[in-house]
Amino acid sequence: MAPAAPRRDDRRVPAIVFGAVMQPLHAFFQMEAASGIVLLACAIAALAWVNLGGAASYQAALDYPIALGLGEGSIRFTLHQAVNDGLMTVFFFVVGMEIKRELVLGELRTPAQAALPAIAALGGMAAPAGLYLAFNAGGPGQSGWGIPMATDIAFCIGVLTLLRTRVPRALAVFVTALAIFDDIGGILVIAFFYGQGLASGWLAGALAVTAALIAIGRAHVRSGLAYATGGALLWLALHHGGIHATIAGVVLGLVIPARPPRAASDAVGALAAHAQALLRSRRDEALDGEALGAIEERLAQLKAPLTRFVEALHPWVAFGVMPAFALANSGVDLRSLDAAQMVGPVAVGTAVALVAGKLVGISVFTWAAVKVGIAPMPGSVPLSKLLGVSAVAGIGFTVALFIAGLAFPGHPELLDQAKVGILAGSLVAGCAGAIVLRLTRALSPAAPAREGEPGGATAR
Repeated sequence: MAPAAPRRDDRRVPAIVFGAVMQPLHAFFQMEAASGIVLLACAIAALAWVNLGGAASYQAALDYPIALGLGEGSIRFTLHQAVNDGLMTVFFFVVGMEIKRELVLGELRTPAQAALPAIAALGGMAAPAGLYLAFNAGGPGQSGWGIPMATDIAFCIGVLTLLRTRVPRALAVFVTALAIFDDIGGILVIAFFYGQGLASGWLAGALAVTAALIAIGRAHVRSGLAYATGGALLWLALHHGGIHATIAGVVLGLVIPARPPRAASDAVGALAAHAQALLRSRRDEALDGEALGAIEERLAQLKAPLTRFVEALHPWVAFGVMPAFALANSGVDLRSLDAAQMVGPVAVGTAVALVAGKLVGISVFTWAAVKVGIAPMPGSVPLSKLLGVSAVAGIGFTVALFIAGLAFPGHPELLDQAKVGILAGSLVAGCAGAIVLRLTRALSPAAPAREGEPGGATAR
């Protein structure tokens, strides 16, 4: 009788199938460009939803009522408000922490390092705003001048990552730093120009809460609950004080400690001494949960609160908050817009400002700063590569859509024009910049930005 064929272990089949499904997903979410791809997919989904017969259901979903609490004291808002005023506060919290990290530990920690991207960002904000006003000054769309000032770093870094063989690390770092200053400018514009009338009493309360948050930050409080409570109080005070409440997220992000309370060498030394003492006292015993917990606590001291919070929140913001915002704000019913609206001053002004304003503003200001000797050209790149990344920086999406909603409350026709301009301008800017960079000379194999470095990791 012939020996039986080896029996395959059927228990491995589910694991193999699970791995076949999950490994590509895991690889996708590790991609630097993944966040931008998800954003783009959600924007397309919103456009398709509205323009393929679902406009009524799309609006009904945005207007879905939500209530927190019971009875007369409950807080009521719509799903759209929850995304734009609630989830976007978390987005701006992460933005604030990223700004703090760069200012304290990163590429902006010295004036010399910060000078060139700051100047480039100034040009990249002033020129688009000026071009927009050239189309809209004195008209009903004038208040939208802040819309084209913003660069969407997730899309921008996504494009540069796909072209990493053409973009040296120094240039990718420059663009990332530029986007940080761009964020700061956008935040200031939102805070000072898109408020709703100031209430001094509530603003005094906001200052008091901010002072308390600074105090607990300086005390190196590690509790996320303490910061969340302070952030919620600050959000409420700013909301009633006339400043857009999402600024609370930025302020909270800026007070989170960027350094651990103890020097790394001290913490490692203390951990080594603790481990040696523990091993001597329990030479023949297995370490219990309490002993392992003490070691984990000492390891946690090596991480600053800012690092812990960014690591915990970044995936949720990149693949949850920002896609939700794109889905809730990109739905424009193109069928309801006539030709005059499609080429109206708000739409055209926004698109031209994103495409030409960012290109001219960033490249000219950077070139001038290099010529007068303020700083060298990043990576000693030729003008063609600078023009390419300047064009890519014209991709304005998340913050641009956000400002558009603040600029045109109660004017849906102008808001739709702005959204058309943002989507069209961002598409043209991204494609034009990618083409320019693609036509430039490729780098040596060791030159492109590496994963985990600025320009090589998903920023936002």
